[in-house]
Amino acid sequence: MRADNSRHIVDAARRRSEYTRAKAIQALRSLDAAGEPVTFETVAKRAGVSRSWLYAQPDLRAEIERLRAAHRREPRSPVPARQRTSEASLLRRLEAANVRIQRLTEENQQLRDQLARALGEQRAATTRTSLPRAGAGNPRSVMIGPC
Repeated sequence: MRADNSRHIVDAARRRSEYTRAKAIQALRSLDAAGEPVTFETVAKRAGVSRSWLYAQPDLRAEIERLRAAHRREPRSPVPARQRTSEASLLRRLEAANVRIQRLTEENQQLRDQLARALGEQRAATTRTSLPRAGAGNPRSVMIGPC
């Protein structure tokens, strides 16, 4: 009587299928991460599988078609789909930039006020030391105080 090897054959086929799927998924991820075009041909070459096998896998086929369509819409975008900024993230960055602009505007105004005061004090000090006194040789001169 012969031993039944069908269980071992089925297990080996299942392991081979899982390994092939893992290679295809890894190829998809690496192509997307590198910003390269994701097509059935590029995934098949990278994973070492046939294109017909990829077409027969519904989940892999859907992901390849999704990434291919995204690449067509944004052909110059080298950033992988999962690393692209979300709308919420962009809004947070915009809010932070607006807060920073407001703070810098206030700081700029304070510095302008300080500069105006310092220049006024400097002018007043220069005026006091360099102008001759009224009536002491220049009867028409009038001293003007700080503004």
